[in-house]
Amino acid sequence: MLSPKRTKFRKQQRGRMKGVSSRGNKVSFGTFGLQALEPTWITSRQIEASRRAISRYVRRGGKIWIRVFPDKPITMRAAETRMGSGKGNPEFWVAVVKPGRILFEIKGVSQTMAQAAMHIASSKLPIKTKFVKRIEENT
Repeated sequence: MLSPKRTKFRKQQRGRMKGVSSRGNKVSFGTFGLQALEPTWITSRQIEASRRAISRYVRRGGKIWIRVFPDKPITMRAAETRMGSGKGNPEFWVAVVKPGRILFEIKGVSQTMAQAAMHIASSKLPIKTKFVKRIEENT
């Protein structure tokens, strides 16, 4: 599963997920992509499950890009612990996803196959998503 090799600080505050994604909101590397429509935290387990679903469906054909990385540590207190005594230990890693963010991209497969693979991957995620195609810019 994905996690950072090292971080500057062990624990982070939760923060807010207001607004839409200003970066990573266009299909850049592949031909087709999966775009988030809701704000959420996506765990490294969910990213890995989606990645496996896509690669299994396309049977190692084409190339897959993961456009999100879980770099935020989520802490949890031990079960049945009294209040106080500080912040809990980091338990898992999440990627902060805002609406409009491209989560996965794929290239080298047909549109029907890519659409079906992305549909299966979206069922592993806790948010609504949309299948998007690359917009060719004539510049």
